Amino acid sequence: MKAVLSVTACALLLSACATSHEVWTTSVTSVLEPRSGSNVHGTVKFTQDWYFGEVLVTGEVWGHARGSKGFHIHEKGDCSDPKGMSTGGHYNPGNVKHGAPGSGHAGDLGNLVFDDSGKATIKMKLSGVSIRKDASNTLIGRGIIVHADQDDLKTDPTGNAGGRVACGVIGAPAGLTY
Repeated sequence: MKAVLSVTACALLLSACATSHEVWTTSVTSVLEPRSGSNVHGTVKFTQDWYFGEVLVTGEVWGHARGSKGFHIHEKGDCSDPKGMSTGGHYNPGNVKHGAPGSGHAGDLGNLVFDDSGKATIKMKLSGVSIRKDASNTLIGRGIIVHADQDDLKTDPTGNAGGRVACGVIGAPAGLTY
């Protein structure tokens, strides 16, 4: 009887550990709206994994020409300018040179790859940032931008990615600025 209870207790404990990780996530969304006369639009979701400390970025963007296009987090959550310029520069709390994701600054998300139908699917992990509003490295209230051209992953400070064709605010409904 003790063996059965021990096995049952262990099984319950292990199943609790396996599922408790799901409780430790929080998500916010950004709705991307067209800028600079484009038709580029989409939705990007940011999910904080409190256990591992990473932010998972997922979503879909539509309406762009085929190919690789720059994708960045910008300083300000303000999409009021018709060309998306009110978002300011790339989010760069560490004052690091522009580069590829993981080696550049916090706003460097690299490129989205658009297929022949004009759709890009987003799935990436970010480290060193948070979606906790009171965190010093928060993404909440920051802008998210899709650019007209490919990010070359080296030219400082912008990656030579061209104009801003879609703009959203992380953690805010469409049309709201921080």
